[in-house]
Amino acid sequence: MSTDVAVIGAGPAGMAAATLAAELGLRTVLIDEQDEPGGQIYRAVERASRGSPLGRDYLAGQALAAELRAARVEYRSGATVWHIDPAGAVSLAERDGAADTVEAARIVLATGAIERPMPLPGWTLPGVMTAGGAQILLKTAGLVPAGRTVLAGQGPLLYLVASQLARAGAPPELILNTAPHANYHAAARRLPRALWPGRRALWKGAAMIREILRAGIRVRREVTGLRALGRDRLARVAWDGGDIAADHLLLHDGVIPNVQITLALQLAHEWDEAQLCWRPVVDAWGRTSLPNIFVAGDGGGIQGAEAAALMGRLAALAIAAELGRFDEAECDRRAAPLRRALARERGVRPFLDALYRPAALAPAEDDVIVCRCEEIAAGQIRRAAQLGAQGPNQLKAFTRCGMGPCQGRLCAPTVCALIAEAHGKPLAAVPPFRPRAPYKPITVGTLAESNTLIAKS
Repeated sequence: MSTDVAVIGAGPAGMAAATLAAELGLRTVLIDEQDEPGGQIYRAVERASRGSPLGRDYLAGQALAAELRAARVEYRSGATVWHIDPAGAVSLAERDGAADTVEAARIVLATGAIERPMPLPGWTLPGVMTAGGAQILLKTAGLVPAGRTVLAGQGPLLYLVASQLARAGAPPELILNTAPHANYHAAARRLPRALWPGRRALWKGAAMIREILRAGIRVRREVTGLRALGRDRLARVAWDGGDIAADHLLLHDGVIPNVQITLALQLAHEWDEAQLCWRPVVDAWGRTSLPNIFVAGDGGGIQGAEAAALMGRLAALAIAAELGRFDEAECDRRAAPLRRALARERGVRPFLDALYRPAALAPAEDDVIVCRCEEIAAGQIRRAAQLGAQGPNQLKAFTRCGMGPCQGRLCAPTVCALIAEAHGKPLAAVPPFRPRAPYKPITVGTLAESNTLIAKS
């Protein structure tokens, strides 16, 4: 099939982009792996009740989902994008294994963010998972951890998950904040400029911390030497200067753009020194180095859900202008209020980026597993780097690291940090992985059917 716009990802950016594109008269297809719209931030939001422990900000996603449902958008749920041709062909694998191809004049990548890995001793033990993973269980099934729970790491999500679990009747016993003292000084220098534009976000953050303290959740700051202890499953969480019995440890070290597809397309990328990650180079409309491909939302740099929706709408306006729905002057006029709102949302980012800048990405212990797909430890990566591997792509020949089902999505930040450490280079000097299609595992049957579709076309 052919269409004007194919939007990949049904989070806030994707829902907003697809809805506005359809309203502007463009044939629009929205493709997403999940069965329902919402992405990670608004996962299962259509099924949430008004009194949900997930809070008001989460429920705000219901309006976006309702607008999408009412729009003339072809919504392809349960479909995995496993290849994109730069000319505009999007290859899909349906949940039943069937293949399909969508030919799009323009593509909007709204693939969002992923949690930064936080490898530490014992992080592969049963009972240890990411804070985001625990939040998904709460959103989709109303499940909360049973027993003693500890949250550890840094970033706004750490406190959000703690408050949501407390409202759901399962408050964690302890939060171990790993942000170093230097981060607070760096953030304080940026606070005066963030106070007014970021006042709403700062007020919400302060209210969340008050809620956590009222719930009796203890917080320890500037924690170092974090490790999970146990034989067959988690038994204790330890850090320099203390330990605590625990049944569950939820880890979080911030989020980074999901760049798997943008790297595979060989789009231009730039290093984000504030958050120590790669992101695609985009203009004010989300246009990338391939003019028919746009990036909207956190996939182009972490900005938050409200900013993601605004960026999705800006991409839709630019595409509508390019496809002749109106001229550039009208496009700029419609974009003006979106840009003002986006500037307000971005006003607090320098403060947050400084406060939650990762302290250390490379585990000190050689026996810590880094690549969970291939079970490659930090020491193996260090030795491969010392033998001559200059980057993660060369490292594959030494260790198979990054060659598992996730293709380096989860281990890339740690792998690159270990290589940089071994060679005495800055992180920005180590290139990212080069993913290849299929971006995610597909069956041989799907591949064969896809090749048949290409041959017929």
